[in-house]
Amino acid sequence: MPKLPSRLTLVSAGFTVVALAITGRAAQLQLVEGSTWRQRAAAQHTVRVSLPARRGTLYDRHGVAIAVSQETFAIGVAPRDLHDLRRTAQLLARATGRPLAEVRGALESARAWVEWPGPYSWEQVEPLRELRGVHLQRRLARFYPRPDLAPRIVGRVGSDGRGLSGLERAFDSLLAGRAGYAVMLRDHRGQTYQAPSLPGESPVDGDDVWLTLDAELQEIADRALRAAVAEAGASGGDVVIMEPAGGEILAIASVRQGVAAAGLVSDVFEPGSTAKVFTAAALLRSGRATPFDTVDVEGGTWRLGTRTIHDTHPARLLTLADVIRYSSNVGIAKLGSRLSAVEQYEALRDFGFGTPTGVELPGESPGRLRPVRRWTAESPASLAMGYELAVTPLQLAAAYSVFATGGVLMEPSLLREVRDSRGNLRYAHRPRPVRRVVAPEVAAQLARMLRGVVEEGTGRGAALGNYSVAGKTGTARRVVDGRYEEGRYTASFVGLFPAVEPQLVLVVKIDDPRGDYFGGATAAPVTRSILEAALATPAVYLDRSRLVSRRWGGSGSGGGLEGLSVPRSASAGSRPRVVELPWAGDSVLPAAPRVVPDVAGLGIRAASRVLHQAGFRVRLEGRGRVEGTEPAAGSEVASGTIITVRAVRTESGERSGS
Repeated sequence: MPKLPSRLTLVSAGFTVVALAITGRAAQLQLVEGSTWRQRAAAQHTVRVSLPARRGTLYDRHGVAIAVSQETFAIGVAPRDLHDLRRTAQLLARATGRPLAEVRGALESARAWVEWPGPYSWEQVEPLRELRGVHLQRRLARFYPRPDLAPRIVGRVGSDGRGLSGLERAFDSLLAGRAGYAVMLRDHRGQTYQAPSLPGESPVDGDDVWLTLDAELQEIADRALRAAVAEAGASGGDVVIMEPAGGEILAIASVRQGVAAAGLVSDVFEPGSTAKVFTAAALLRSGRATPFDTVDVEGGTWRLGTRTIHDTHPARLLTLADVIRYSSNVGIAKLGSRLSAVEQYEALRDFGFGTPTGVELPGESPGRLRPVRRWTAESPASLAMGYELAVTPLQLAAAYSVFATGGVLMEPSLLREVRDSRGNLRYAHRPRPVRRVVAPEVAAQLARMLRGVVEEGTGRGAALGNYSVAGKTGTARRVVDGRYEEGRYTASFVGLFPAVEPQLVLVVKIDDPRGDYFGGATAAPVTRSILEAALATPAVYLDRSRLVSRRWGGSGSGGGLEGLSVPRSASAGSRPRVVELPWAGDSVLPAAPRVVPDVAGLGIRAASRVLHQAGFRVRLEGRGRVEGTEPAAGSEVASGTIITVRAVRTESGERSGS
């Protein structure tokens, strides 16, 4: 009988088997599965955190901040990582404004992570940034210093920080920047904190965008439009103000049922009598008429086929200039019949109707201009009077700019300048002519006709004392559910100011005015109100040295475009050809030094106005009362320099600065 192993031998063998099993498992974990387990361990103890980029600031043309990403910080501390607890506690107490004893108590507790959420400004947390164990968590929030300034045009951002609407959406690719990331340590309680030795990538801040808008003129337009809509009992209205030579949009306001809306590029309307000048332009450029050609308007009633055309001001013989001055439907329909359908269509197309202007706002409508093959026998007369044609207020403003530029259609723009986060220039707007529409002498003749409208005709409500104004009134029946509805009208006025070498083109449109619904009575006075307020506000974009009384002469065109050779469209249906103009921007001569004014203690809006009037651009940091500027008050720097305004939030400062 074989000898059985002893108990000791069995125990030893068992330990050996267990040891081999443990060794084998350890080898498997370390050699075979080691990388997998290391990755799992790292995942449990680290987390990748996105670091948001600062969204770029939207400024008006003078540097007034319209939309700002306000940077704040939360403070987190890992007490076990601190080297000098006493000094750290003193700095933290100073930064957070909390009692030193409270801060020391938190740091000396058994907690692995202590947080003060703030928000704290960069000035408050800057002394903490080099302290070991102290971690600054950056937070960004979009802030609108002037929230009532064209809110639907400016737009808003979503919870993810991306543009949702308006200019915030249109320029999102410029403003958004690129987010970075940091790898944070995570303890057993789930708290995270940053370790400098771990990898990461810094965020790239977005570009700053300067708009062509003039904030003061925008506010004037908003206020005048709201008052006019309320006074007329209207359902809404629109205002567009452009600088004709460069195509820059200075103000763009819209009201619907008392609420701001962005219908200036998406909503279309029949322009009515404001379109008569385009038929006059077609007659002059084709040689079919002169300003002095006469037409019998038959006492203001003329039967055309089965249709009867009426005038508001009965007359007999009128010149073409008189037809525009007194807005004769019969006269423009009769004179317009001298044009072929193709000539009439091409003229309207060349003025930009039926195609988008290319402005940077989303959702732009091309309007409506039907091709000749879809016209009826009555279409030529209807188009001459401003019907069977649908336009946006912006298209109408751009078309009227032709009479201020010596006959050149300019591409409208809202984008003036783009700079990166360090202030380096990335883009500067240059005027972009689309095509030459009429010769300079024809543009001058039409501009003189428009001046007569305000001085002697239907647009006298826009007259402005010592300053000459040119323009055209319009009144058109409104289409509701595909039919013209009795008693509903669109009243409009398009103005050029001043009448000689115009610096501004203004379109005012009032929807459904009650009572006196004519454009001369309803829309023209709004133009006068806007101009009066603009002239009384020094910060508004106007070259006042050129606003002296002058005798009408020359081509009457402004903006230095005389003699420019710009091609017309190759065919009636072709897309506009865009060519570059030589840049004629700000002077390259050195700017004279100016003294930075002291704006400490003012609200951000008041401080911005003072600095703009002194000739400086403004960059805003913080909100509330102004604490100081960089360069400091009293410094002598070149005009146009960007002045950084540092503001701090206080209860009173918050009210005055918003």
